[in-house]
Amino acid sequence: MSSNQQPKIVRRQSTRIYVGHIPIGDGAPIAVQSMTNTRTTDVEKTVNQIKALERVGVDLVRVSVPTMDAAQAFKLIKQQVSVPLIADIHFDYRIALKVAEYGVDCLRINPGNIGKADRIRAVVDCARDRNIPIRIGVNAGSLEKDIQEKYGEPTPQAIVESALRHVDILDKLNFDQFKVSVKASDVFTAVEAYRLLAKQIKQPLHLGITEAGGARSGAVKSAIGLGMLLAEGIGDTLRVSLAADPTEEVKVGFDILQSLRIRARGINFIACPTCSRQEFDVISTVNALEQRLEDIITPMDVSIIGCVVNGPGEALASTLGVAGGSQKSGFYEDGERVGRIDNDKMIQELEAKIRAKAQLLANRITAKEIV
Repeated sequence: MSSNQQPKIVRRQSTRIYVGHIPIGDGAPIAVQSMTNTRTTDVEKTVNQIKALERVGVDLVRVSVPTMDAAQAFKLIKQQVSVPLIADIHFDYRIALKVAEYGVDCLRINPGNIGKADRIRAVVDCARDRNIPIRIGVNAGSLEKDIQEKYGEPTPQAIVESALRHVDILDKLNFDQFKVSVKASDVFTAVEAYRLLAKQIKQPLHLGITEAGGARSGAVKSAIGLGMLLAEGIGDTLRVSLAADPTEEVKVGFDILQSLRIRARGINFIACPTCSRQEFDVISTVNALEQRLEDIITPMDVSIIGCVVNGPGEALASTLGVAGGSQKSGFYEDGERVGRIDNDKMIQELEAKIRAKAQLLANRITAKEIV
């Protein structure tokens, strides 16, 4: 299906906030977020992990700040990275004030959980003065006791009621620079909670299926849940929560957005599952190229098909493509067959051709921006 035949996703209208220099909401590109899993007090490890996330294209990084020692470490971390940082804070309002002093780009708090009214006001006033947005983050597993008793289980309605309780606090303090998440580990619970909330507030929504699982199962659950919402136009930023290396969260996040043609970053590999018709080892070729080309951020479709049944058709519709043949495979560029590639040198030659094409496309994009 060509791009002009794609179903049009109409984004939910929302207000605009900024997390650092990253715009969120009001039609801005959907931001991909992850979270560090190192000890925040281990500054070196945390900085290294954030830089690894930056290399795979993360837009925002959340860092847990549970103690004042962690807040002091956050100050040092912030000085060594360029990506906007969100501080995850629970209960102690003084930590929120401290990281605000140290230049945090967003506070992830639930206003109702950080103490009495004067403490909530202190945090909100500080956020307003320093132009720091807030994320209200409600999880099905940590609802207020009275809401748990009212509903008996974490239903979508229970989760939304909790979220609106925190929203009401900010509304009464005349603070509107916030986004909201209503996460659950159950796909249908999370999806319905987001659908309900999307109709009741105008602020941006941060999407996530919380505690989704390991790299494989978590990616599947996230793709289904977030994909359902994104296809309906719901969502302004997202995190894929995996019990895996955080860089995998970013990769899966971009894969979800790219699959829906919402946002493209890097190479979209189109590869066959292989069968006895394959003329070269497609699986090892794709795996090797994915690893070698992680640094490429220029969007492009690359098809790698092991035989001539589907190979030419996919290659003709891709930026670059190969259709498997005996000893040599047909090579295609921009809808035309332009030569052949030796199967024994497939990985090396394709990497070189992809890098050259990426540079050419990047130069064209830069030239258009200058004009």
